[in-house]
Amino acid sequence: MLVLLSGVSGAGKDTIKKELIKRNENIVSLPSYTDREPREGEVNGEVYNFVTTKEFEELIKTDALYEYDVHHNHYYGVPKTLLNEKIASGKIVVKDIDVNGTENLLKLLGNDVKIVTIFLRVPKEELERRLKLRTPNADPKEIKLRLNRFDYEESKIGIYDYVIKNNDLEKTIQIITTIIKCEKNLTNPEF
Repeated sequence: MLVLLSGVSGAGKDTIKKELIKRNENIVSLPSYTDREPREGEVNGEVYNFVTTKEFEELIKTDALYEYDVHHNHYYGVPKTLLNEKIASGKIVVKDIDVNGTENLLKLLGNDVKIVTIFLRVPKEELERRLKLRTPNADPKEIKLRLNRFDYEESKIGIYDYVIKNNDLEKTIQIITTIIKCEKNLTNPEF
């Protein structure tokens, strides 16, 4: 099963994904490829596989990605081989991904893989606060770029199975854990 978590930058996707993995040994992450620079504390291979723009463009040329997009002026893409291996392992794969990536994966894999889509909502003012806290010395243009995407991402809510207001981390984790258990039980009674 593939669980896709979306929401604008700062909605809490990465934090929630890490907590889900920490609390359940049957849940794993799927790192994306990106050509952006790592943020402080990010480890290559955990959330992202950091590559150069040239290396990313080679992944595109060799058809090594299910889908890719330019998001906030950087490439992001989902690796085919790694996703196939993780799904074949029987684990629940949790992927944080933007709305375009969700649409693409639903089209490409929706008939072959059980996909559960979850959109995390956070008020725009709270997002701005989180973005400023996440990177205290962030360029105001970078924050504005991320906030400008808010309305576009919110306009895509209709493609999601679940929409959750993420204003309480523990409550959100409990809701998503329940969703995963229920969705898993629809095809396999073991979690």
